[in-house]
Amino acid sequence: MQRNKTNNRRKTILFLLVVFAVFMVLVGRLVYLIGFRGDYYSEKAEELHERERSIKAARGEIYDAKGVLIATNRTVCTISVIHSQLTDPERVIRILSEELDMTEEAVRKKVEKVSSRERVKSNVDKEIGDRIREYDLAGVKVDEDFKRYYPFDSLASKVLGFTGSDNQGIIGLEVIYEDYLKGTDGQILTLTDARGVELVNTAEKRVDPIAGNSLHISLDVNMQKYAEQAAAKVLEQKQAKAVSVILMNPQNGEIYAMVNLPEFNLNEPYTLNIETEGNLSSEEKQNLLNQMWRNRAINDTYEPGSTFKIITMSAALEEGVVSPEDTFSCPGFKIVEDRKIRCHKVAGHGAENFVQGAMNSCNPVFIEVGLRLGIEKYYEYFKQFGLLSKTGIDLPGEAGTIMHKVDDMGLVELATVSFGQSFQISPIQLLTTVSSLVNGGRRITPHFGVDVRNSEGEITEVFTYETKEDVLSEKTSETVRYILEKVVSEGSGKNAYLPGFHIGGKTATSEKLPRSLKKYISSFIGIAPMDNPQIIGIVIIDEPVGIYYGGTIAAPVMKEIFENVLPYLGIEQIYDESEQKYEVETVSMPSLEGMTVKDAKALIQENSFELRLLGEGDRVVEQFPLAGSEVAANSTVILYLKEE
Repeated sequence: MQRNKTNNRRKTILFLLVVFAVFMVLVGRLVYLIGFRGDYYSEKAEELHERERSIKAARGEIYDAKGVLIATNRTVCTISVIHSQLTDPERVIRILSEELDMTEEAVRKKVEKVSSRERVKSNVDKEIGDRIREYDLAGVKVDEDFKRYYPFDSLASKVLGFTGSDNQGIIGLEVIYEDYLKGTDGQILTLTDARGVELVNTAEKRVDPIAGNSLHISLDVNMQKYAEQAAAKVLEQKQAKAVSVILMNPQNGEIYAMVNLPEFNLNEPYTLNIETEGNLSSEEKQNLLNQMWRNRAINDTYEPGSTFKIITMSAALEEGVVSPEDTFSCPGFKIVEDRKIRCHKVAGHGAENFVQGAMNSCNPVFIEVGLRLGIEKYYEYFKQFGLLSKTGIDLPGEAGTIMHKVDDMGLVELATVSFGQSFQISPIQLLTTVSSLVNGGRRITPHFGVDVRNSEGEITEVFTYETKEDVLSEKTSETVRYILEKVVSEGSGKNAYLPGFHIGGKTATSEKLPRSLKKYISSFIGIAPMDNPQIIGIVIIDEPVGIYYGGTIAAPVMKEIFENVLPYLGIEQIYDESEQKYEVETVSMPSLEGMTVKDAKALIQENSFELRLLGEGDRVVEQFPLAGSEVAANSTVILYLKEE
């Protein structure tokens, strides 16, 4: 009995000692937490009751080559409600629905939702936001924000691109230079209770945003306008599907203009620029938007046709398999293996030297030259000229060249490639390659970005671009320039001729696939001045209606652009004696549209014009040159015919 009592007493003492030890550990831990870690846990507790709102940073602005502002920001507002602070919900619902042009039902859902902060509407005009602020509505917050704004609406829309609701770049330069333009958002920290409801009369912590840097680019607003105006005119006249124009400095790759008609309004990028029938599904609309935003000058490829003869010409001259004086005979076709490949002139050009073959854009001449080069050697020049790699332009989604593999090329493929068919290339790749062949042999990188500047206007970064030397010898480049100038002054490109400016170029008319559709792409590459090229441009007209020859409808577009751009660049117009004579011998083109073929022919013979007929019928529905144009007395007149 005594032993049991002793054991129980020992157990009780042991239990008390354990309880005391645990108590002392807890007291020690509490003293440690309060005395040594109190500040840390106090901060953590405060963080649990903090809510943050971001303050958007002002996005960096974009300026053109002359310092013209082409992308900036407008102050907008975000309207929110704090449920716990509302004192008159019905008044708030009524006023916000009126000012924000929302239904009362939509506003009520926001107002009656129990949350720390509920956004009612964002991107609200500052004027409306200021009015709402003046109502002094308890529980209604008006926060200022930024929205991207483009002063020229649709100008160079597919180049500049636009931003989304989060102010991040979506397409174009806006997305490529995102890291420079975006800036750093700020924050507003507020205290909330345990339910997450924002507390009244508590101080806010604010971290100010840092604005993005400004981007300066080579695009010139005036040159872009010149190009867009000329492109818009031919788009309407020819009822074309699309028109693209690129203007670039062939010496350094700076792009002055890039047009892709139809453009779209950058301030309303989700509004389609075409009329649609019926209600579109979200997927259908998105597909149409993707097409609308597409930059055809760099994202698409096409069969270039005769403009590619510049590449064949350069490779053959460099390799020494042809000289300007070499003679050829064109019977209107060339037989390669079992294929009869026709010239655009069915009757043939007869005897001609290589320069004349280029002036006439004669397919048999260039087929012969391509065969002289051979498959292996021609393919080596593709690589040397940079055709098989991308240009590296500072825009997203550049398409690569679609070319036969060397092992898959036979003589027929070689023949068709020689005059620009059976493969595809992007407009920017073609223009970049031709630039290297006329600038003395330097492969340049096409680009828009010039430099980045901070808020004080100080340059923080200057962009540099790769240049590859000696892709062509200076001697060959000089010969190419001479031939291309002859093409414009006396050959198929004469509709781009401007006395005194020494313009060179090459025409092209390519038939789209499938050939049975009889749809065409008309194009022209122009360069000036040919003694020291300062500008190179390409015009591409997709699916023109009626007359479709590149020399007939695309070359005049480049002429119109150069008439404005060359003086703007300070290129002096210097006439020589022959050009003075050319200017004098012109006549006014009579109106032939609506006439019978018989009457039109009689009038043309009376004026000593050469005649070319397109289409079938007995009445003229379209003519080129247009009525009233001043043209040389021996010009070729093209008439498009239809049945009455």
